[in-house]
Amino acid sequence: MSNKQVKINWSVSPKEDGMLLRCFLREVKGLSKKTLADIKFKGGFIFLNGEEVTVRTTVCTDDEVEIHLPEEKKSESLKEEVIPFEILFEDDHMLVINKPPGMPTIPSRQHPSGTLANAVMGYYHKGNISSTFHAVNRLDRDTSGLLVVAKHGFAHDQLAKAQKAGKLKRFYRAIVEGCVQPSTGTIHAPIGRKPTSIIERMVTPNGQVAITHYKVIASNEHFSDVEVDLQTGRTHQIRVHFAHLHHPLVGDELYGGETALLNRQALHCARLELIHPFTGYKHVFVCPLPQDIKMVKEAACL
Repeated sequence: MSNKQVKINWSVSPKEDGMLLRCFLREVKGLSKKTLADIKFKGGFIFLNGEEVTVRTTVCTDDEVEIHLPEEKKSESLKEEVIPFEILFEDDHMLVINKPPGMPTIPSRQHPSGTLANAVMGYYHKGNISSTFHAVNRLDRDTSGLLVVAKHGFAHDQLAKAQKAGKLKRFYRAIVEGCVQPSTGTIHAPIGRKPTSIIERMVTPNGQVAITHYKVIASNEHFSDVEVDLQTGRTHQIRVHFAHLHHPLVGDELYGGETALLNRQALHCARLELIHPFTGYKHVFVCPLPQDIKMVKEAACL
């Protein structure tokens, strides 16, 4: 058994008494068939009350189940780089990071290095953490703020399911052009690729369902400071939806925003709420506006 392995513990409740351990792990705790296979064949372990067992064992009320996940193989294509970044929370299962603007989340042909993924892999290497990069949510290169990275595949699976079910909630702040009316509302408009671009998106009847809730924090004739709650997470969703309402984000040149006050979209993931998939605790993370967006607010008299 390796000291690097992630360990997860559960107690068996009365309603699970008499279950096969396989059913307890699959149906109650959400382990996928692949995760169970990895535990079995790639060096993981399953213990019941301190003794190693197979999934064919029956569990009883108050039994203690412990799994040891096998060490993950790092992606050979993902280069480790020493790049400082801010960690707001870390445990054996996840990182919550304040991503700066100008840093892509993952490498691409245009940005093969200098990404958050490269930085996290460098951090794992330095800390001797056996993991690869699992982004739960992604932020555009020029969007700043809170981003969750799972430290193993099972955590990624659980957090991704929570996000899809609306149990991992992200709240953004955006500075947009014009006075947004009404002051609270929901933008329900499908989003798809723009036929003439590989990057740009647009509102189109044939697009994917996209729902954005918003509340105006402050406004004047020329600008609005808006809090945004994403119900869905389409590419460029906030940027596309507000541009569709003729209120493009300040600095968002791709979707018609003026760049006189800022040379990137004025968009920041400011708050994140989640239930920890293994402890059950509710976490609320808050990340203040970065200095460049604060300066835009001052210049816009918001």
